[in-house]
Amino acid sequence: MKKNGTRKKAVLKSERSCTAGILLLVALLLGGARGYGAVALLMGEPYGTLGGMSPTGHAAIYLDRVCAESPTRLRMCHPGELGVVVSRYSGVAGYDWIAIPVVPYLYAVDNLSETPESVDRADVAALRDAYRRAHLTMLAPDRNDEKTPDGRWTELVGASYDRTIYVFEAQTTREQDERFVERYNDKPNVSHFNFFLNNCADFSKSVLNFYFPHAVHKNYISDVGLTTPKQDARSLTKYGKKHPELELTAYVIPQVPGLKRSTHVNGVVEALVKSKRYVVPLAILHPEFTGGLVMVYLSNGRFNPSKNALPFKIVAASDHAANNETGELAGEMAGLEITAPKMTDTLPLLFTSPDAEPAGSASLHTLPAGESR
Repeated sequence: MKKNGTRKKAVLKSERSCTAGILLLVALLLGGARGYGAVALLMGEPYGTLGGMSPTGHAAIYLDRVCAESPTRLRMCHPGELGVVVSRYSGVAGYDWIAIPVVPYLYAVDNLSETPESVDRADVAALRDAYRRAHLTMLAPDRNDEKTPDGRWTELVGASYDRTIYVFEAQTTREQDERFVERYNDKPNVSHFNFFLNNCADFSKSVLNFYFPHAVHKNYISDVGLTTPKQDARSLTKYGKKHPELELTAYVIPQVPGLKRSTHVNGVVEALVKSKRYVVPLAILHPEFTGGLVMVYLSNGRFNPSKNALPFKIVAASDHAANNETGELAGEMAGLEITAPKMTDTLPLLFTSPDAEPAGSASLHTLPAGESR
């Protein structure tokens, strides 16, 4: 009986964490309504078999003032729109980059209110296919028997069902966003994907360097020349600390409960050092080389986005009107407000004990936006 009660309590906490994660997303999206824009690196954790073989994760770019006219063409957002996620994929209709509205990218639904609190594989497949049939048939048409096609189009929507995603956000101007739209609409959108030279992290690096020249670079020592999502985040964090005017802020969007949990993002050398399947044989066959790898990781490859937690709260919609001079809400999303001042180099993470918080509020921990040693 006690075990059942403990299990029910754990499920309840997971469901509340999902709800709080949606509230966090809404607070994130409020940026555009408050008069400033942002570009953000999304660093997704690895998952599944491929994630076990190559635990570097996935990188994408979120823009809160840029939207998708189609999956392959950008435009500036209209009032009330929430922005777009743009990323490079392998083997999706021959395109170099694909643009997906942020809510479908995370949850495979058009509206946050439709987001499930937990899922199983059948749920995720149904949500993705419904969104594909409504919006993505140009990228993933039905098979000849009118059934759901195979392929990597599934990576375009419902990312939060598979993985936890870290968000590293910096402020932008409208002029920067307009130049970005013009440039990427004019460039040929033809895939030249290469895991080693032209991967998703390379695409994110090029976008971030478009906004902030020379901000993001490769780590030729700890990543042996590859561009990785973790190195993108590490570089952007260092750049943000040197340029406080960007108000670099980081968040974590939690994985929706249901599927197998994603795993930690690693760099190349870090993955070798931390993996027993690789490091043990290497240590036996080449102890000096393995020792060198460990030293490279310790001196040049560590990056921790979750240290020194501080409190961070979001006010419920019912409390927002009292803080608004007119007493009116500026639309359904304006019902949430970050009450603490925006902190540079912070990373809100879901509060692990919802029962400890007052009713009507969603609580988050705040963590530094990366710390390298």
